[in-house]
Amino acid sequence: MSELTLLLIRLAFLAVLWFFVIAAVGVIRTDLFGPRTAPAPARKPVKQARPAAKPKKGEPRQLIVTGGPLQGTIINLTETPITIGRANDATLVLSDDYASSRHARLFPQDGQWIVEDLGSTNGTYLERSKVTRPTPVPLGVPIRIGKTVIELRK
Repeated sequence: MSELTLLLIRLAFLAVLWFFVIAAVGVIRTDLFGPRTAPAPARKPVKQARPAAKPKKGEPRQLIVTGGPLQGTIINLTETPITIGRANDATLVLSDDYASSRHARLFPQDGQWIVEDLGSTNGTYLERSKVTRPTPVPLGVPIRIGKTVIELRK
């Protein structure tokens, strides 16, 4: 083989090697910080015709952290979904190695609260059962995400 052919093969190999290094760094960055998203356009505030609905009797009013590093934290429940994970934009930010960036979500639906695992690595548990699909959460039943345990209470 000529020297020119060997030089071209070496340069091509070097370019492919750098491509894989850059791709690996991109995957690690996405895993640590989440995917890049375009900033949302500024929206005008919407006037509400009526005040937010009050919880009915027997419906949960608070999300309480009952175990883990954030024990004692209380989040008042409204109609907005609650995201749980290590991401800084989560409603409940966990500093737990066993929690994913976007680990789980709690949201109201038809008068009850639903827990949904968002494809986490280590899973979300309702009592002792692994959550594999959106599941209703009864009052006082523990939800475990890593070392953190949360409950819905009145």
